[in-house]
Amino acid sequence: MFSAAAGMEAQQAQLDAISNDVANASTPGYQAEEVGFRDLLYGTGNDAPSNALVGAGAAASTLGWDQTQGAVTQTGNPLDVALTGPGYLEVRQPDGTVGLTRNGTLMLDPAGRLTTSLGMPIQPPVTVPAGTPPQNVHIAADGTVSVAGRGYGQIAVVTVPAPDKLLPQGNSVFAPSAASGALRRVTTPGLQQGALTQSNVNLSADITEMMGTEQAYGMASKAIAFEAQMGQIAATIK
Repeated sequence: MFSAAAGMEAQQAQLDAISNDVANASTPGYQAEEVGFRDLLYGTGNDAPSNALVGAGAAASTLGWDQTQGAVTQTGNPLDVALTGPGYLEVRQPDGTVGLTRNGTLMLDPAGRLTTSLGMPIQPPVTVPAGTPPQNVHIAADGTVSVAGRGYGQIAVVTVPAPDKLLPQGNSVFAPSAASGALRRVTTPGLQQGALTQSNVNLSADITEMMGTEQAYGMASKAIAFEAQMGQIAATIK
């Protein structure tokens, strides 16, 4: 019964991850979550031979984030930038910490600072003259931002040695951790103006996996139901 319950909990965790992926299938820059399973503690059961180990079931754990390149689509918005290779845009989160995102939906705040759609400033800061029309802003492939031929900074694209260890912050933003390693600048970012990197979620694969997960969850719940029925029968006989 405990093994079946652990299996149900693991399948529920996987189902939650798949549901989140499906819900963000149209979110620019979203990276699908990768979930794996691990065995729980093995020990000697009371009704097993002394040399037999009995497992306690399985548990789900997040393995990381799918690094597959999402499709690049044209938007016509001059402040949108698509990442056509590995890496993330570096931003400053509201609490002042470093954030990483592949969502290149950018905008200009009243002071002329380049920010994400959620108002998080690009790092290092890029500021154009206040009131500059977005169509006058040019973003080169290397991230250089210019207006009328004059440069006003460069959009940095960074990466980490272990992107699977980045910590999710919500809204397609990640935070670096000790396990992910220090930030490293991408020398050839290959940014594309007027386009966005779309989610890398594979809907057909996720729907198929969701069906298998639901079936596994149902089988584990039936095992618990049968165990309860057997207990009732044993109590009646006694």
